[in-house]
Amino acid sequence: MASITKRENGKWRARYRDTAGKEHASHHARKVDAQRWVDDQSASLVTGSRADPSRGRVDFALVAATWATNPSWAESTRARNAGILTRHVLPRWGSVPLARVTHEDAQVWVNGLVASGLAAGSVRKIAGVFSGILTTAVKGKRIRVNPAEGLELPRQRLAKRRCLGAAKVEALAEASDEWGDLVLVLAYTGLRIGEASALKVKNVDMLRKRLTIDESVTEVNGKLVWSAPKDHQRRSVPFPEFLVADMTGRIDGKGSDDLLFQTNAGTPVRVRSMRRDWFDLAAKVVGIEGLTPHELRHTAASLAVSAGANVLALQRMLGHEKPSTTLDVYSDLFDDDLDAVAEALTRARTLALADSLRTEAPIALRPQKVTA
Repeated sequence: MASITKRENGKWRARYRDTAGKEHASHHARKVDAQRWVDDQSASLVTGSRADPSRGRVDFALVAATWATNPSWAESTRARNAGILTRHVLPRWGSVPLARVTHEDAQVWVNGLVASGLAAGSVRKIAGVFSGILTTAVKGKRIRVNPAEGLELPRQRLAKRRCLGAAKVEALAEASDEWGDLVLVLAYTGLRIGEASALKVKNVDMLRKRLTIDESVTEVNGKLVWSAPKDHQRRSVPFPEFLVADMTGRIDGKGSDDLLFQTNAGTPVRVRSMRRDWFDLAAKVVGIEGLTPHELRHTAASLAVSAGANVLALQRMLGHEKPSTTLDVYSDLFDDDLDAVAEALTRARTLALADSLRTEAPIALRPQKVTA
């Protein structure tokens, strides 16, 4: 219920009670302004967009703690976000009341991150964490709008993606000695290294030449964390005939729940150990120093497209949630499809020209340019 009354000092007092029965009041020089304030507050109550001013007085860190407990995150995501919070966000915003976080101050902060020399990708991730916390505050009706919306962020330069040819893959596998088969699996199936490390004997179907991907293992803060594959996409991935002998050798003498690829200690392959012990050296030996295991996933995509795979097949193989994701990441690999379109149009025009010569009324075609 709302009311407007004139005070002895000549000002107009507007007040109303919220759904919890708490009274709110505001004073205005003109009655029309008081009425407008009441109307705005009433509309906010009806639409549910009103934020209780008292709830916006809590420190940013309080909502950050709630945001950081998101149950849908993978452990690696949780660890990454915790690091961003500790190093970058909380030192600046932790003790600031939510209601005092402004868009202008946030932009100054982002500009400072850029000036400090942080990579554009890092700045964007930091700003994403900051904005996510403020979105949680909006959902909790602590603030009405997210002041991080519309921040000007640095453009992230896309790193040049390296895709190896088949000959280079063979050379890398040869230089990797006992791990050469893992190199071939990564380069010809597109598995993420965490997915390959989590493969068990029971995930290998030798008759159909398929790998069932239903788990991933990642090192987080020195500990191995098992989880569903990224995007929670359980999938079946084909492997080529030439890997059958390697797969058979890996399976021989193992139980169904044993790891396909494992260290001498019987543990999953860790990316850091893999790179330190053999991968980086092998890449250097064959002249591709700085190569990362993830670039073998890009290599698999490139080799698959060269072999005639379409977008849907590549999406299923790589485990992307949507075909649009595959196109966003690998659209350049389908440039040959554009060439095929141009060639098809050329053939269509040639046929039309040939047909026109056999008719009494030839169709008008654009004349060819004559060059000297």
